[in-house]
Amino acid sequence: MERISWISDIIVVVSPENIETMKSIIEKYGHKRVMIVKGGITRHRSIFNGLKVFAENEFSNHLLQKPEVVIIHDAVRPFVEEDILSKVVMAAKEHGAAGAIRPLVSTVIASAADGCLDHSLERARYRASEMPQAFLFDTIYEAYQQCTDYDLDYGTECLHLALKYCNTNAKLVEGTADLWKVTYKRDLYAAESIIKDNLSQQVCVITNVKEAVAQVGFLLHESLKSQIKDKKYAIQETQQLVDMLEKSNIPLLYPVVLILVHLDISENISFSIGMEEITRIKKFAREVKKKNILVYGLLIQYKDHLLLQETVNSAAALIMALIKDRNPELTGQLLVA
Repeated sequence: MERISWISDIIVVVSPENIETMKSIIEKYGHKRVMIVKGGITRHRSIFNGLKVFAENEFSNHLLQKPEVVIIHDAVRPFVEEDILSKVVMAAKEHGAAGAIRPLVSTVIASAADGCLDHSLERARYRASEMPQAFLFDTIYEAYQQCTDYDLDYGTECLHLALKYCNTNAKLVEGTADLWKVTYKRDLYAAESIIKDNLSQQVCVITNVKEAVAQVGFLLHESLKSQIKDKKYAIQETQQLVDMLEKSNIPLLYPVVLILVHLDISENISFSIGMEEITRIKKFAREVKKKNILVYGLLIQYKDHLLLQETVNSAAALIMALIKDRNPELTGQLLVA
C-alpha cells in the first residue's frame, strides 16, 4: 500500500516472533510510512492493537495523527488494487463502514450433531466477505472498545462489530477476483506466477545507430509489443542504465532483468562474438547480480534477410521467458536465437 500516495500511515501488525524479521524487511527496502505493532493471539486482538497506535500511548512512542478513515487489510491478499481501496474508503466516508465482497463459489451447509446435513444456504442470497474493509476511525475504534472477550477471541468479521456496537450498517462493495487469499502451499505457486506475469509487462529495447542493428531493434520492439507494454529508448549503455538504477536509490524488491542483445551480421558460420566479450558479460553479470539485477546475453544471427522476422520472433520468445522466469542460475549466459 506504500505505493499509494494518499495513504498516510501503514500499521503492520506482526506476531512477536516475527517482529525482527519484519524490521529487517522494512529497512532493506526503504519503507518510510510503516510502523510495526505487536499482534495479539487472535485476529480481532491484533486489529485492536493496530488501532490503538492512534489513540493510546502505551502502543507507540508517539501518537500518530488520527485518520478520518482507516483501512483494514490482510497480508495474505497481496494483489489488492488501488481502485478497490478507493471504493471502500469513499463508501466508508458515506456509510461509516464498507467492505469488499465476492460471489460464493461453493454452497454453504450446516451439519447436525450426528454429522448429517442439517440445512444449506441459498447461495445466490449470500456473499463471501473479503478484504479490504474501511471504517470511520471513531466508529471501528468505539466498536472494538465495547467488544467482549468472546468477540475478541472467536469473532472474525469487523463489519459485524461496527453493526453490533455502533449500529453502523456497512456498504458492501463488489470486489475483484484478485482478492483471493494465499492460504495453502499451492497458493504460493499461483501467487508467484501472478507476480512474474505482472513484472513482465514492460521492457526497454536499447539499440545503437548502425542501420542493421536499428532494423532488428525495431522488429524486436514490434514483436514484443503484442505481448507486453513495450518502451523503446534511445542509445544508452547498459552500464549507464545500472548506474542510473543505483543512483535512484529505488529499492529493488524484485530482480531487474537486463538482456544484452548482440547482432551477428557476419557471413561466417561461426559466431562473431568472441570469448573476450562472453567473459566480459559473465563478469558484469556476477557483479550486478549482488544488486538484484540479472543480466543475460542474447545473440541474434542476421544471416538470411528472408528469415529475419522468424529469428526476431524467436528472440522475442526467449526474452519473454527470461523476464518471466528470472532464473539467477542463467545470468551471464549467452543464448542464441
